[in-house]
Amino acid sequence: MNSTLQLILSVADVLVCLAMIVLVLLQNSKSEGLSAVSGSSETFFGMNKGRSLDAKLQKLTVGCAVVFFLLTAALALFS
Repeated sequence: MNSTLQLILSVADVLVCLAMIVLVLLQNSKSEGLSAVSGSSETFFGMNKGRSLDAKLQKLTVGCAVVFFLLTAALALFS
């Protein structure tokens, strides 16, 4: 029973880890290069950051990180 639970948790941990890697790679870069030196104006897309795709990807990444942490802690407890 214990080894079956460890196997299920390990598979779930790897899947969450892969999902988190993909989510991080899908996000846009936060560095703005030379445009950060001259300053940037607030655009329509900047005002709706909470509803943009980047905000959703960031929330999913944080959720995956929390689940990954919990699964890893559970695996450490059961081993």
